[in-house]
Amino acid sequence: MEVKIGVQHAPREIVLESGQSAEDVERLVGEALAGKERLLSLTDEKGRTVLVPADRIAYVEIGEPAVRRVGFGAI
Repeated sequence: MEVKIGVQHAPREIVLESGQSAEDVERLVGEALAGKERLLSLTDEKGRTVLVPADRIAYVEIGEPAVRRVGFGAI
């Protein structure tokens, strides 16, 4: 699933494809924003970990991955 994270005082958002479920990502974001965790830690599909300081999170957008179509013509 695609996750977009807006960071305060940063001109670009962080975009990653995560293998985690939407519920897991939402739980981790909630814990970070509630002050239970100092860092939001997410893992992308390639196994890389993204860490964002919880006090710098501006927004988090959780969505489904876009289906990429290859070829020509309508199906």
